[in-house]
Amino acid sequence: MATFIDEVEVTLKAGDGGNGVVTFRREKHVPRGGPNGGDGGRGGSIVLETDPHLSTLLEFRPGKVYRAARGGDGASGNQYGKDGGDLVLKVPVGTQVQDAETGEVLADLVHYPQTEVLAAGGRGGKGNSHFVSSVQQAPKFAEKGEPGEEKRVRLELKLLADVGLLGFPNVGKSTLLARVSAAKPKIADYPFTTLVPNLGVVRVSEESNFVMADIPGLIENASEGAGLGIQFLKHLERTRLLVHLVDVSGMTGRDPLEDYRIINRELAAFSQDLAALPQVIALSRMDLVSDRSTLEPYVRFFEEQGLKVFPFSSVTGENVEALVLHLWGLLEKMPARGAAPADGPVVITAHSRRGGEEDPRKVTIERDESGVLVVAGKGIERVVAMTDMENEIAVRRFQRQLERWGIFNKLKAAGAVEGDTVRIRDIEFDYIDDETWDAEAEDGEEDGA
Repeated sequence: MATFIDEVEVTLKAGDGGNGVVTFRREKHVPRGGPNGGDGGRGGSIVLETDPHLSTLLEFRPGKVYRAARGGDGASGNQYGKDGGDLVLKVPVGTQVQDAETGEVLADLVHYPQTEVLAAGGRGGKGNSHFVSSVQQAPKFAEKGEPGEEKRVRLELKLLADVGLLGFPNVGKSTLLARVSAAKPKIADYPFTTLVPNLGVVRVSEESNFVMADIPGLIENASEGAGLGIQFLKHLERTRLLVHLVDVSGMTGRDPLEDYRIINRELAAFSQDLAALPQVIALSRMDLVSDRSTLEPYVRFFEEQGLKVFPFSSVTGENVEALVLHLWGLLEKMPARGAAPADGPVVITAHSRRGGEEDPRKVTIERDESGVLVVAGKGIERVVAMTDMENEIAVRRFQRQLERWGIFNKLKAAGAVEGDTVRIRDIEFDYIDDETWDAEAEDGEEDGA
């Protein structure tokens, strides 16, 4: 049996933007050649794309850093740097992407074809030709490229099936799947034979079919991880209805009704949405039941709860066709898998975006354990990353940017005093309480990076 990998944690690093350059026209007959430094190219993004031919996350190595290409630097003559190529990672349909630190769902890839940008490449820095103004006609600075996004994410594969087979280990789920579809799951008479989920297409007619999933058997405390329960339970979340197999042959030595109660308690403990899925009761292994009158208490118990009951045998085929037709009838009345309900979409997607979602000037200011004032915010951190701190002119421009964004006033309001150390991203400077900070004349530059 092929190895099945359904969860892996990796790091995605989009490409940094290329640097803008400082150059000037130097033609022989142009004595006052102006600036002509070109912009850097955009860094490559990391894109996830569904592939119907994949069924596992085996291609992803745990802990690996997947990197997209960096953008090329600009050149003289206003030449743009080359954009970095996107890195496209193929994933199985049904892959969910979560932020590894917060658990936030970043993307849910439940369709084919479907692509999602998980980490956006940094934009290229502007060359010096962009910073010409009436008071600065020969700018001797340019922007550095913007860093690409970096995210540590958890990829989880949740199988997409219409019907999920539910029950204790060794109650006949794999045998039923093999009977009604072309799937060939490993079958044997001992607990936990099924160690990985199996999918099978159940053909109802030439035009009609549905997907059935055989989920490894659940045991008590599965919702807390017993028997790898959590890994298995999550595969049931995307089914539209459940077939709950209950072994009434007496071969297991367990109480069938207690098995039923335990499984449903585990479903509810794991997810109320999962517990609310419609269930059909299938009393398995009827070929081993000699006295059919022993079934009456079980049938009565389930019917009193409004559940449809099918005593069946995968060995003889008894009631198997009736069960399949009943499931198909229920599915036809339900929304198609992936369809949006009336009150909103079921698919959560969070494209990586830059700007537009909040004020880029929004910052937070906090003191760390060592007393350093840490200024944080996407906009200001991006400005720092794109400023050449080794260029005195670029640094002066950065200082004016802080003034225009009101950062010094915000530092003072946060309790900054003369001599405090201020950190923004990876640079530090001393705070100077000077009401007449030299903002100089406006240079006509645009606010922002």
